[in-house]
Amino acid sequence: MRKLIYGMNLTLDGYIAAPGDDIGWSVPSDELFQFWSDQLQATDLSLYGRKLWQTMSSYWPTADQQPNATPAEIEFARRWRDMSKVVFSSPIDKVDWNTRLVTGDAVAEITRLKAEDGGPMDIGGATLAGAAMRAGLIDEYVLATAPVLVGGGTPLFTALDSWVNLNLVETRTLPCGVILTRYETRR
Repeated sequence: MRKLIYGMNLTLDGYIAAPGDDIGWSVPSDELFQFWSDQLQATDLSLYGRKLWQTMSSYWPTADQQPNATPAEIEFARRWRDMSKVVFSSPIDKVDWNTRLVTGDAVAEITRLKAEDGGPMDIGGATLAGAAMRAGLIDEYVLATAPVLVGGGTPLFTALDSWVNLNLVETRTLPCGVILTRYETRR
Protein backbone atom coordinates (compact mmCIF):
# COMPACT_ATOMS: atom_id res chain seq x y z
CA MET A 1 0.00 0.00 0.00
CA ARG A 2 1.29 3.46 -0.90
CA LYS A 3 1.81 6.27 1.59
CA LEU A 4 -0.09 9.53 0.94
CA ILE A 5 1.68 12.74 2.01
CA TYR A 6 0.14 16.22 2.23
CA GLY A 7 2.87 18.83 2.11
CA MET A 8 2.58 22.58 1.63
CA ASN A 9 4.14 25.93 2.41
CA LEU A 10 1.97 27.87 4.84
CA THR A 11 1.95 31.07 6.83
CA LEU A 12 2.27 31.11 10.59
CA ASP A 13 -1.47 31.86 10.77
CA GLY A 14 -2.28 28.75 8.71
CA TYR A 15 -2.88 29.94 5.13
CA ILE A 16 -1.48 28.52 1.90
CA ALA A 17 -2.54 31.63 -0.04
CA ALA A 18 -3.41 35.14 1.06
CA PRO A 19 -6.63 36.80 -0.16
CA GLY A 20 -6.88 36.81 -3.94
CA ASP A 21 -4.85 33.57 -4.13
CA ASP A 22 -1.69 35.62 -3.51
CA ILE A 23 1.30 33.38 -2.77
CA GLY A 24 3.90 36.14 -3.01
CA TRP A 25 4.78 35.65 0.66
CA SER A 26 6.08 32.13 -0.10
CA VAL A 27 9.12 32.93 -2.24
CA PRO A 28 11.39 30.02 -1.24
CA SER A 29 14.97 30.26 -0.11
CA ASP A 30 17.55 27.97 -1.68
CA GLU A 31 17.30 25.63 1.33
CA LEU A 32 13.50 25.45 1.19
CA PHE A 33 13.53 24.96 -2.57
CA GLN A 34 16.03 22.12 -2.17
CA PHE A 35 13.85 20.54 0.53
CA TRP A 36 10.82 20.48 -1.79
CA SER A 37 12.94 19.28 -4.70
CA ASP A 38 14.18 16.36 -2.58
CA GLN A 39 10.57 15.62 -1.57
CA LEU A 40 9.59 15.57 -5.25
CA GLN A 41 12.41 13.17 -6.12
CA ALA A 42 11.23 10.77 -3.40
CA THR A 43 7.65 10.86 -4.71
CA ASP A 44 6.25 8.33 -7.15
CA LEU A 45 2.99 10.12 -8.01
CA SER A 46 1.65 13.63 -7.40
CA LEU A 47 -2.06 14.35 -6.95
CA TYR A 48 -3.29 17.87 -7.67
CA GLY A 49 -6.47 19.82 -7.24
CA ARG A 50 -7.45 22.31 -9.95
CA LYS A 51 -5.99 25.51 -8.48
CA LEU A 52 -2.62 24.06 -7.55
CA TRP A 53 -2.40 22.31 -10.92
CA GLN A 54 -3.06 25.58 -12.73
CA THR A 55 -0.37 27.32 -10.66
CA MET A 56 2.23 24.58 -11.18
CA SER A 57 1.46 23.95 -14.86
CA SER A 58 1.65 27.66 -15.69
CA TYR A 59 5.32 27.79 -14.70
CA TRP A 60 7.19 24.49 -14.32
CA PRO A 61 6.82 22.97 -17.81
CA THR A 62 9.15 25.63 -19.26
CA ALA A 63 10.96 26.90 -16.15
CA ASP A 64 14.17 25.18 -17.22
CA GLN A 65 14.19 27.24 -20.42
CA GLN A 66 14.12 30.61 -18.65
CA PRO A 67 17.36 32.59 -19.06
CA ASN A 68 17.72 33.17 -15.30
CA ALA A 69 16.87 29.59 -14.23
CA THR A 70 19.19 28.24 -11.57
CA PRO A 71 20.56 24.68 -11.78
CA ALA A 72 18.15 23.70 -8.97
CA GLU A 73 15.15 25.14 -10.86
CA ILE A 74 16.23 23.35 -14.04
CA GLU A 75 16.47 20.05 -12.17
CA PHE A 76 13.09 20.58 -10.45
CA ALA A 77 11.37 21.50 -13.74
CA ARG A 78 12.64 18.35 -15.42
CA ARG A 79 11.64 16.15 -12.47
CA TRP A 80 8.20 17.77 -12.37
CA ARG A 81 7.60 17.30 -16.11
CA ASP A 82 8.74 13.68 -16.07
CA MET A 83 6.97 12.45 -12.95
CA SER A 84 3.51 10.88 -13.06
CA LYS A 85 0.71 13.20 -11.99
CA VAL A 86 -3.05 13.01 -11.55
CA VAL A 87 -5.26 16.11 -11.65
CA PHE A 88 -8.71 15.99 -10.08
CA SER A 89 -10.98 18.54 -11.74
CA SER A 90 -14.25 18.82 -13.60
CA PRO A 91 -13.71 22.23 -15.28
CA ILE A 92 -10.34 21.26 -16.80
CA ASP A 93 -10.64 19.20 -19.96
CA LYS A 94 -6.98 18.65 -20.95
CA VAL A 95 -3.70 18.03 -19.12
CA ASP A 96 -0.14 17.47 -20.35
CA TRP A 97 3.30 16.55 -19.01
CA ASN A 98 2.82 12.93 -17.99
CA THR A 99 -0.51 13.72 -16.33
CA ARG A 100 -3.86 11.97 -16.17
CA LEU A 101 -7.16 13.80 -15.57
CA VAL A 102 -9.83 12.44 -13.21
CA THR A 103 -13.25 14.08 -13.28
CA GLY A 104 -15.09 11.57 -11.10
CA ASP A 105 -15.03 10.71 -7.41
CA ALA A 106 -11.64 11.87 -6.08
CA VAL A 107 -11.83 9.92 -2.81
CA ALA A 108 -12.60 6.66 -4.61
CA GLU A 109 -9.71 7.19 -7.03
CA ILE A 110 -7.25 8.15 -4.28
CA THR A 111 -8.31 5.08 -2.31
CA ARG A 112 -7.69 2.93 -5.39
CA LEU A 113 -4.27 4.52 -6.01
CA LYS A 114 -3.24 4.03 -2.37
CA ALA A 115 -4.05 0.32 -2.62
CA GLU A 116 -1.65 -0.12 -5.54
CA ASP A 117 1.97 -1.12 -5.20
CA GLY A 118 4.40 1.74 -5.61
CA GLY A 119 6.22 4.54 -3.92
CA PRO A 120 4.84 7.47 -1.96
CA MET A 121 2.21 9.81 -3.38
CA ASP A 122 1.88 13.47 -2.51
CA ILE A 123 -1.32 15.45 -2.57
CA GLY A 124 -1.66 19.18 -3.01
CA GLY A 125 -4.48 21.66 -2.99
CA ALA A 126 -6.57 22.51 0.05
CA THR A 127 -9.89 21.24 -1.32
CA LEU A 128 -8.54 17.94 -2.64
CA ALA A 129 -6.44 17.33 0.48
CA GLY A 130 -9.43 18.22 2.66
CA ALA A 131 -11.50 15.49 1.01
CA ALA A 132 -8.65 13.01 1.52
CA MET A 133 -8.29 14.08 5.19
CA ARG A 134 -12.01 13.61 5.88
CA ALA A 135 -11.77 10.13 4.32
CA GLY A 136 -8.79 9.24 6.54
CA LEU A 137 -6.44 8.74 3.59
CA ILE A 138 -3.50 10.98 4.51
CA ASP A 139 -0.62 9.19 6.20
CA GLU A 140 1.81 12.06 6.66
CA TYR A 141 1.77 15.86 6.83
CA VAL A 142 4.82 17.92 5.82
CA LEU A 143 4.54 21.60 6.70
CA ALA A 144 6.89 24.42 5.81
CA THR A 145 5.73 27.26 8.07
CA ALA A 146 6.92 30.70 6.95
CA PRO A 147 7.46 33.51 9.46
CA VAL A 148 4.70 35.68 8.02
CA LEU A 149 1.10 36.51 8.95
CA VAL A 150 -1.37 37.28 6.15
CA GLY A 151 -4.61 37.51 8.12
CA GLY A 152 -6.82 35.52 5.77
CA GLY A 153 -7.01 33.60 2.51
CA THR A 154 -7.04 29.88 1.75
CA PRO A 155 -6.51 27.81 4.91
CA LEU A 156 -4.22 24.78 4.84
CA PHE A 157 -6.82 22.68 6.60
CA THR A 158 -10.51 22.53 5.79
CA ALA A 159 -13.26 21.55 8.23
CA LEU A 160 -12.98 17.96 9.42
CA ASP A 161 -15.66 15.56 10.61
CA SER A 162 -13.47 14.26 13.44
CA TRP A 163 -10.08 14.82 15.01
CA VAL A 164 -6.91 13.58 13.34
CA ASN A 165 -4.29 12.59 15.92
CA LEU A 166 -0.70 12.93 14.81
CA ASN A 167 2.79 11.92 15.92
CA LEU A 168 5.61 14.44 15.43
CA VAL A 169 8.34 12.76 13.39
CA GLU A 170 10.69 15.62 12.52
CA THR A 171 11.20 19.31 13.06
CA ARG A 172 13.94 21.62 11.88
CA THR A 173 14.49 25.29 11.23
CA LEU A 174 15.98 26.55 7.98
CA PRO A 175 18.30 29.60 7.96
CA CYS A 176 15.52 31.64 6.28
CA GLY A 177 13.33 31.16 9.37
CA VAL A 178 10.99 28.56 7.88
CA ILE A 179 10.16 25.76 10.29
CA LEU A 180 9.79 22.32 8.73
CA THR A 181 7.63 19.83 10.57
CA ARG A 182 6.61 16.33 9.63
CA TYR A 183 3.81 14.40 11.30
CA GLU A 184 2.48 10.87 10.80
CA THR A 185 -1.19 10.09 11.25
CA ARG A 186 -1.74 8.06 14.39
CA ARG A 187 -3.91 5.09 13.46
